[in-house]
Amino acid sequence: MAVSSTEILIARDHDPYELRVRHRDGGLERLRRGAYRTVADDVPPSARGRTSVARQREIDRARAVHAQLRAAHWFSHGTAAVLHRLAVWRMPDAVHVVQNYRASSRAAADVRRHILPVPPEHRHAVDGLPVTSLERTVADCVTTMPALDGLVITDSARRRGLDLDEARRIVKSRYRGQARGLLVLELSDAGAESPWESWLRYVGHWVGLPRPVTQVSVATRLGRFRVDLGWPKHRVLAEFDGLVKYRDGGLGDEHDPDQVRIDEKRREDAITERTGIVLVRFTSKDAPRPEEVAQRLVARFPAEVRRAARKNPLLTSPR
Repeated sequence: MAVSSTEILIARDHDPYELRVRHRDGGLERLRRGAYRTVADDVPPSARGRTSVARQREIDRARAVHAQLRAAHWFSHGTAAVLHRLAVWRMPDAVHVVQNYRASSRAAADVRRHILPVPPEHRHAVDGLPVTSLERTVADCVTTMPALDGLVITDSARRRGLDLDEARRIVKSRYRGQARGLLVLELSDAGAESPWESWLRYVGHWVGLPRPVTQVSVATRLGRFRVDLGWPKHRVLAEFDGLVKYRDGGLGDEHDPDQVRIDEKRREDAITERTGIVLVRFTSKDAPRPEEVAQRLVARFPAEVRRAARKNPLLTSPR
């Protein structure tokens, strides 16, 4: 798969006047100082979502930095996660690279340079760009990012075949962030199918609930369904409900949100009928109030579990 269909133009290689004219006329978008990309006339359906557009811009920023840097480098941390096409909780605020020298005081603020060794086994290429390996990328992320960000990336990497033992070995070699990194690796789960499912599971870990089971299978009179999270021992089932499926055209021109609502209600009723458990549901609108989300979850558990729940100081507030 090609990194992008857009063309990256580096100012030092082109006529400045021509670049200014094309930029003024809307044919070029400035990515960073001295780097532009062509603006596509039409955007394919698969890239119309805001997240997809933001991700493509990060990929193109990395392409621009790669074209401008003359010394050896490997993209790392959040930038490497994006290039590996892992799910991320938020896009990087800068392009992260590993180099073997320190930047000057005049170095660009939108490039974050890390002075760390990159042994040959950690050097990979993704679509022609030098990038740290999947395991090294995860280790870098979980030791430097907030725990939720690291968990989203690690869950995604596990779905992609992450060697968890190798990632753990790399984390153990670090002086900073080791305890948090090892905890995030331990809490990761390949069963999380989206960043929001990782977020919901993280809230449970944050407040000290027992570890949940992901993708709980329930056989009902309407067939077998999966529930995002469950604590079968305590008779608790929880789901993250993506709002996009309830919007007109949210999942394509043929998408019928009214039918989705009917199907979801029949599914939920069948699960409750079979298990006797009423699902507790959350959406992205709940994210700004993590304490309320946690309270709603904790309230479903028996008293002894509620009393034992304690927040883990290594897990920061899930925002």
